[in-house]
Amino acid sequence: MRIVHAVPGSGGTFYCENCLRDAALVQALRRLGHDVVMVPLYLPLFDDDDVAGDVPVFFGGINVYLQEKFALFRKTPRWLDRLFDTSWMLKRAAKQEGSTSAAELGPMTLSMLRGGEGNQRKELERLVAWLKDHAHPDLLHISNALLLGMAGEIKDALGVPLLCSLQDEDTWLDAMHEPDCSRCWEAMADAARNVDAFVAVSHWYADQMQRRMELPPEKLNVIHLGIDVADAEPAVVERQPPVLGFLSRMGASQGLDRLVDAFLRLKEQPGLRDLQLRATGGITPADHAFIDTLHAKLRQHGVDQDVQFLSDFHKIPRHEFLKSLSVLSVPVPKGEAFGSFILEALAYGVPVVQPRVAAFPEVIEATGGGLLYDPDKEGAYEQTLAELLLDLPRAQALGAQGRATVLEHFSIEAMANKLLALYSRLTDEEES
Repeated sequence: MRIVHAVPGSGGTFYCENCLRDAALVQALRRLGHDVVMVPLYLPLFDDDDVAGDVPVFFGGINVYLQEKFALFRKTPRWLDRLFDTSWMLKRAAKQEGSTSAAELGPMTLSMLRGGEGNQRKELERLVAWLKDHAHPDLLHISNALLLGMAGEIKDALGVPLLCSLQDEDTWLDAMHEPDCSRCWEAMADAARNVDAFVAVSHWYADQMQRRMELPPEKLNVIHLGIDVADAEPAVVERQPPVLGFLSRMGASQGLDRLVDAFLRLKEQPGLRDLQLRATGGITPADHAFIDTLHAKLRQHGVDQDVQFLSDFHKIPRHEFLKSLSVLSVPVPKGEAFGSFILEALAYGVPVVQPRVAAFPEVIEATGGGLLYDPDKEGAYEQTLAELLLDLPRAQALGAQGRATVLEHFSIEAMANKLLALYSRLTDEEES
């Protein structure tokens, strides 16, 4: 089967769960013998990742922005657009202030969701022409619903099944100002009519998106995430001193400040005075002031020597980072559609502590590798963390249980095989 996977890149500047999911999935599908073409959108995926091969970037972030802001750039020749689509220009853009901030990008997101009626029409025409002339897919898989503006034109031009993944679109859209937020939800729901099937990464998120996008139940499928577990080795959870870890974008939206506050209170408890904190996942320029505030707080309490903020998460391989931890926690205030960092930690036998919000209870129940706490209950977070950090044999047991479950049921190959079954059903229906 020839599959085209359209994926928005983050430029490799931070821990992007969707980017990691898509890259691992494409590689797994290829290992299973399928011809998969990854089409990067907006920005390159990762600095050191060649999974997209020589496929050009479409909807280059600079051109998309210029065409939104200035009518002149909606009519510029391709040779000029090509200059802004060069790899070094796009990677430079990825590191600029606000390049990944949703709040100010409402109008541009809405324009993209309007497809051929939006300000980036010539970018869409270029993609459709390339797909017709070079890709010739049997099926096209769109990485997330924020890209659905292209679905109608692609469907009309190629006549192949379209499948769309659903993961954390609400986080992006709900951060926007009104009326942009509501208009984007409406445009996304309207564009969804061109899609043959949706794949949500959790039952919780499937329910959320079915309600908010008014999706037909028969089009909605749930396939839990999978990760590459080939090289996962158990961590030494009972290490002394214990190490509390964080793996996600190092910003306020992911709760790093909440973790730091909990760390400071834990350090006051007997038995945890030597506790260490390690955090990685990358930052964007918009996060620098936030990180500086955390550094200042840690210095004020005299514990900065016990903390490592590894802001460039490419400098240390994730497997080395995960193997150095006793417990991992990413206290995202509103939760997430899944939380792939949970699987990554458990693959190494590192238990997790997460708030009882969004899909986290579903994932913890499915893996059996961690504890949940009530984020609205005063002191519950610190108490739950202390339960594992002061009882490392229990932490080790939870980590071992989670590791066994992840290795058996949450590998990227398991996810790929479930998707392949859905792909086959859609192509069979198209042929019939």
